[in-house]
Amino acid sequence: MKKKHPHKKKVSFTRKWSAKLHLWLGLSVGIIVFIVSLTGTLYVFKDEIQNSLRKEAMYVQKPSASPLSIAVLKEKVSLELNEKYPLSAVEISLDKNRSYRFSYYEKNKKGWNYFEEVKINKLVYVDQYNGKILAVYDEKYSFFNILKFIHWSLLLNSEWGKYVVGIPTVIFIFMLITGIVLWWPKNKKARKGRFWFSWENVKTWKRKNYDLHNVLGFYASFFALVISMTGIYFAYPYVKNAFNFTLSGSTELPKEKEIKSPDSLVGKNASVYDLTAQETRKMYPSSSSFRIPLNGKNKKGKELKNIPVTIYGEEGRFSERNALIFDKYSGKLLAEKPHQKLSNAEKYANANYDIHTGSYFGLFGKILWFITGLICTSLPVTGFLVWWGKQKKQGKKI
Repeated sequence: MKKKHPHKKKVSFTRKWSAKLHLWLGLSVGIIVFIVSLTGTLYVFKDEIQNSLRKEAMYVQKPSASPLSIAVLKEKVSLELNEKYPLSAVEISLDKNRSYRFSYYEKNKKGWNYFEEVKINKLVYVDQYNGKILAVYDEKYSFFNILKFIHWSLLLNSEWGKYVVGIPTVIFIFMLITGIVLWWPKNKKARKGRFWFSWENVKTWKRKNYDLHNVLGFYASFFALVISMTGIYFAYPYVKNAFNFTLSGSTELPKEKEIKSPDSLVGKNASVYDLTAQETRKMYPSSSSFRIPLNGKNKKGKELKNIPVTIYGEEGRFSERNALIFDKYSGKLLAEKPHQKLSNAEKYANANYDIHTGSYFGLFGKILWFITGLICTSLPVTGFLVWWGKQKKQGKKI
């Protein structure tokens, strides 16, 4: 028979329901939280690992005085690889020793999973001085890209698969909040064992497992909240609208004004891409790299009226981003959108990915995010073991 405790203190309503919610929510989404946390953790140092493995392709041997034209390089890559899809874009580094990166990317929106949705995603490293292809990487099947899309949509169609991950992420946010409520010490005496492990006289694995869940969960919860909120920013428009309103007083980001090409009746200049590259280098000489679309479409497949060039201020980061708009026929500069003149909401929209991956805070941020990710990966496991231990204990009390 269970022993009665007549003098046992009554648990507060808040703690009681926090415990129930924490348990029910954890059991319902624990597996997805484990998968999403693990894939996100493994993805944190993607750039460092990938750049190390691709070092030979990233650099050219003997840079000449001037590179070949982008049109010539584009034709060389297209003829040699003979893909049925056109080249999507080229990314050019301001470092003359770095090779050009041409990319193929085409989507099928009707594909129900990642492998059917992405028709092609290839990255081609080219020596811009002689046109030699240094390496071709099939990003569709690369380890880190598959990790990314497991993290984003569990390899389901990205348009609706993001909700399969997004809903558990929202639930995880409630779990973090209820976890903090449950962790919060009732008095000074209880506070001693909440900030670190007191295992001097502890021999049972159950107590150690409980402390791992409790203490590590507390320290990780504040960073995990940031990571989770930046994650659902991608998935839910109303979350993005809330951020926009908070930062700039409007739920919508400023819409891009459609600029009509003044040279639309003029024949297309064969050197239009070189003209845009030349002007970009001149205007942003201290930037890291810039991207030029080559197929007349943006990443969503929408037709472009002009040539938008995206300039990245620092390698491996997307937060400091400038934009130039060029006429697609003559290559004349039509508009400039520097990072400094963006609204706070626009700046945050550019920075959200970097904050989510930790790169916004440099190497220290990545290390911190990696540790947080490891703890978040462990929480569903240690939490389940806490529950399982209690179930077994209750089963014995008959």
